[in-house]
Amino acid sequence: MNLGGPTFNVALLTKHMPAEYETKLLAGEKQKSEESSDFIVHDLGLTYELIPGMKRSINPFQDLFTYIRLRKIIKEFKPDIVHTHAAKAGTLGRLAAIHAKVPVVVHTFHGHVFHSYFSKWKTKIFILIERYLAKRSSGIIAISDKQKFELSTTYKIIKASHVRVIPLGFDLSRFQENVSDKRKAFRKKYFLEEDEIAIGIIGRLVAIKNHTFFLKAAAIINQQTNKKIRFFLIGDGDDRESLLDLCKELKLESSYFPIEPKKASVTFCSWIHEIDIAISGLDIVCLTSLNEGTPVSLIEAQAGNKPIVSTRVGGIENIVLPNETAFLVNNFDIRDFSEKLLRLIDNDALRITMSSKGWELVKERFHYTRLVSDTDKYYKELLLSKPAKRRSRHRTRTVS
Repeated sequence: MNLGGPTFNVALLTKHMPAEYETKLLAGEKQKSEESSDFIVHDLGLTYELIPGMKRSINPFQDLFTYIRLRKIIKEFKPDIVHTHAAKAGTLGRLAAIHAKVPVVVHTFHGHVFHSYFSKWKTKIFILIERYLAKRSSGIIAISDKQKFELSTTYKIIKASHVRVIPLGFDLSRFQENVSDKRKAFRKKYFLEEDEIAIGIIGRLVAIKNHTFFLKAAAIINQQTNKKIRFFLIGDGDDRESLLDLCKELKLESSYFPIEPKKASVTFCSWIHEIDIAISGLDIVCLTSLNEGTPVSLIEAQAGNKPIVSTRVGGIENIVLPNETAFLVNNFDIRDFSEKLLRLIDNDALRITMSSKGWELVKERFHYTRLVSDTDKYYKELLLSKPAKRRSRHRTRTVS
């Protein structure tokens, strides 16, 4: 239950799937450095069963205990479908479902760990595990065309014909509501003046998100523009202290706002649950990740009509319009990244132009009703291809 796209996806499916589905939602624990996403589930009036041992980190004893518990729950609930999300839950959940002989087992890749996360030998082991599980799954869902290509061609996890692309879905309407009031609230809280340009990056403060790249670009930009600019890191994590130290090395005045609420060139905000308020207050949204699936922050940025500067990784090309809603940077070229960000900073008209197309791009393409419809259709295809011996006459049971 860490904050991110998978929780939104699972919660909205649990809430809005047709009445013929009876769903039991299972979730693991977040890491201590991660922010909880409980509020997403509770705001939708849902409950879930916590599986304490199911955590991001690998622990053979806990993982075995989790597998046994998941298999017990599955045997008691007797689902027609088990649908897993993310790496750890995807591994243990599918193993339990396959061994319990659940008729339909589906997995959604929200990202993958096949580069930039682990050493080469660990990565090779994870690839072999995913190939094994994919062959025994009834269906595999990718959240972008680029991710489907990586799964089927780059890493050869599963044949392309066995992968269904179902993009993420959200309730994005809040990013278009009371924007002026939200902007004023964010900028007042963080001491932003009207003529200051606020540049934000949203996500966990961990190595894979590459915040060092963002801060080094900030240092370059500070030396090359006369505009008043401020940088905001929205999120938290294990790398916070090292990133604050990096700010000192780069001579960037910084503040961890929850403890030291002052105006600074670089503000570490920690987590903000009402991200629509933050998006409204920012002028430009950045992403510098080494690896991504479909970054929620960029969908939300476009829903809030904010221009983007991002590294070209994962499925990002499938969710933005290059050079229209976002500038994309190849090969982690910090000079190119800085130059593109400077263009947006120095050219007010360009920022407005690139802001204008975001909402139109995402409002239907990433709405939860499309997610629900696509998933319902895929479930039924899989059920028909593998008749469920235990299927209820009136309801289909799913475990997510």
